[in-house]
Amino acid sequence: MKEAARIVVEDCLGVKKSEEVLIIVDQKSRQIGTALFDAAKSLGAEAVLVEMVEREAHGSEPPRLVAEAMKSADVVIAPTSKSITHTKARLEATKSGVRIASMPTITEEMMSRTMSADYIKIKERSLKFRDLLSQGNEVRLTTPAGTDLTFSIVGREGMADTGILDEKGAFGNLPAGEACLAPVEGKTSGVAVVDGSMAGVGVMKTPIRMVVKDGYVTEITGGAEAKALSDLLRDKGEEVKSIAELGIGTNEKATPSGSPLEDEKVMGTVHVAIGDNIVFGGKVKAPMHLDGIMKNPTLVIDGKTVIKDGKHLI
Repeated sequence: MKEAARIVVEDCLGVKKSEEVLIIVDQKSRQIGTALFDAAKSLGAEAVLVEMVEREAHGSEPPRLVAEAMKSADVVIAPTSKSITHTKARLEATKSGVRIASMPTITEEMMSRTMSADYIKIKERSLKFRDLLSQGNEVRLTTPAGTDLTFSIVGREGMADTGILDEKGAFGNLPAGEACLAPVEGKTSGVAVVDGSMAGVGVMKTPIRMVVKDGYVTEITGGAEAKALSDLLRDKGEEVKSIAELGIGTNEKATPSGSPLEDEKVMGTVHVAIGDNIVFGGKVKAPMHLDGIMKNPTLVIDGKTVIKDGKHLI
């Protein structure tokens, strides 16, 4: 843990002496927060550790006091139980030039293992896929479990989560390792079968099958996991059912664990999210953002196969 915390603070975020570092935790992540606090303090930073009440869901806003503190820090590290990635507070802090690492649901074991990955290779892979997505117009995604989706990505910019967050306004997840974008709203159709894990639900015992028409999930079927997802989405409005993201995992040390933070980074998987996508350059504002991980995908961009049965071809 001590070495992993050092990598986060020094190698990934490039914390320097006298910088103000805000570490946000809740009850479940106190120990990880303490390790990060000690690592920042050892570099001579003005480290501050703040504990908030666990949020209701991924994407729920932090308290106003925390949001205001985020904007005034040089660096924010958030190993929280629920993700702050898709929040107004995070977006405003990024616009203010704050360097931010979001680490939702991370455990000590996960942190120790995934932060030892080769981040130079992760950066290379992520940037290659980012560029392919940015240059593409249409994507088709299929899996052995039954996924068959087509997306329009015309004019959308890909993003690379490389783990190197040492520039002003840099933002990403740690552990890192993905390329992603927001598909054009209203243009995704087909069937999505989540057979890996689903944010807010967990690891799949019975896959979740979602019918997608004109960019929205119109039907959810399956077992207990499908019911749990339906319950989670109930009374949250229609926008929460919008297709929000297409992502590609690029971290060779990540393994399926039931945590979206790690699962969406697993090399050889693709994930599709529903809900909010404002932070990806999309147009949908929703109260949550939920990633569904799909195993052994085949991904075709403008007729070129870039992933075949989970193996990268670029």
